[in-house]
Amino acid sequence: MKVCVQGLWHLGSVTAACLASVGHKVIGLDFDGSVIQGLQAGSPPIFEPGLESLIKAGQQSDLLQFTANLDELPSDIELLWVAYDTPVDEGDVADVDFVVAQVEATLPFLAANSTVLMSSQMPVGSIRRMEAIADKLCPEKALSFACSPENLRLGKALDVFLKPDRIVVGVRSERDKERIGRLLQPITDRIEWMSVESAEMTKHAINAFLATSVVFANEIASVCEMVGADAKEVERGLKSENRIGPKAYLSPGGAFAGGTLARDIEFLKAVSTGQDVFIPLLESVKTSNDQHKDWVRRKLKALFPNLQGVSVAVWGLTYKPGTDTLRRSLAVELCNWLIEQGANVRVHDPAVKELPPEWNGLVQRFDDALAAVGQAQALLIGTEWPEYKQIPVEGVVDISPGLVVLDPNRFLSSLGSTTQLRYIAVGTPSC
Repeated sequence: MKVCVQGLWHLGSVTAACLASVGHKVIGLDFDGSVIQGLQAGSPPIFEPGLESLIKAGQQSDLLQFTANLDELPSDIELLWVAYDTPVDEGDVADVDFVVAQVEATLPFLAANSTVLMSSQMPVGSIRRMEAIADKLCPEKALSFACSPENLRLGKALDVFLKPDRIVVGVRSERDKERIGRLLQPITDRIEWMSVESAEMTKHAINAFLATSVVFANEIASVCEMVGADAKEVERGLKSENRIGPKAYLSPGGAFAGGTLARDIEFLKAVSTGQDVFIPLLESVKTSNDQHKDWVRRKLKALFPNLQGVSVAVWGLTYKPGTDTLRRSLAVELCNWLIEQGANVRVHDPAVKELPPEWNGLVQRFDDALAAVGQAQALLIGTEWPEYKQIPVEGVVDISPGLVVLDPNRFLSSLGSTTQLRYIAVGTPSC
């Protein structure tokens, strides 16, 4: 099929490259000239394992090209796949109007009877909004709209796109079902077909459920710490319960970060408030998560009542392993707080070569993880890069005996195997 993918940051560049890799003829569209210039040179705007080579392979096969010019869209494109990473502000509120405006500019350039497949993170009701815009702007095009909520996972995006558990798609017509089925056929036949509104709502429900599971596990873990229980043992008890199951999202650990889960909570709050429907459970999720973000700070304050001059090492700065994204990273938020407290901050991250400019003169960056720990009194595990599992416990002990290790998710639990380090994780007994 001939497809246009609009919006070429993380979600869009992955979508375009993967579609080309299974044989579709893809043109990527984005109005940001610098993004297009980079992609035309084979360089994606964000790091994702395997993405650069997949883009270059698509270009070499002549199945993938990029443009910022609407006049360059082929006239026989059957489907426009909207894949903007919807901007989210610091309050977890998404800039939906930005995505709507970008798509609105493109609609008049589409061929008649084209399908617009929306995957950007948008609130339920957005497809109906886009349909109304199209009916007013270019009714002669007879455009149809469908929804397939994004399933982007940083660091694993290619594998998740090309080997999905299933794909959720909401359509209004058999024609769109046939067209989208043909598009996805090289990837999977496990498609959950439903109405457009149900597909929109499914994404909100999944993320709200995962967010609720995270804060539930962490609230239980907080009580475990006080009563001498181990939250990982409690997790095992929960998951062995038939009504819950082994894949439940119930591991004690750090708060959820980024805008993904919180954004969908905000979508649901906005929709329910507008209809005078009360959702007190979901409204409390963000409050609980924000409270848990202070876990590391509380532990550090208990250990070092005055952090002025205390040397703290941080392993990992990015939002997740497998990416170089710092935006909305809890590790970055924590470093900012440590700076405010007057601590000496020493950091290492395998993907971050340049620190935020506002950290100049305030944070030391090291190319070697163990060197960052030298002279430190505490070590914080910020991002769970697999490289850190290769560092021997003895190496940490030798360079900084007596070190306090704060590891919310027990990623480096081996560091708790020696009495020469003080190891603290979420849900470990403190009494």
